[in-house]
Amino acid sequence: MEHNQNSLASLPIIALQDIPTPNADAQQIVALVKEKGKVAGYKLSDGRILSKEEGVALARQGGIQGVGIATNQGTEYLKSLPDGNENNNLGNLPSISQK
Repeated sequence: MEHNQNSLASLPIIALQDIPTPNADAQQIVALVKEKGKVAGYKLSDGRILSKEEGVALARQGGIQGVGIATNQGTEYLKSLPDGNENNNLGNLPSISQK
């Protein structure tokens, strides 16, 4: 296999355990909900605020676009799909506090 930048760009995809296919009406994540500096949930483009678990479940059902599902120490979370645009990466989104 030839090693070039395209194969390197696919590395983050390999780390994802699932890449759901979004529905036509899938929402976007517009902000991260943080508690004590850690991501606790996601704010969607329709205004809903979901916990991490609810976000993962909705993404699996095709309700959130542009994300894959990854696991860290047994906890599932959403991760941006690499598309060459840094501006829409989850880590670059604004953070809000849970009310």
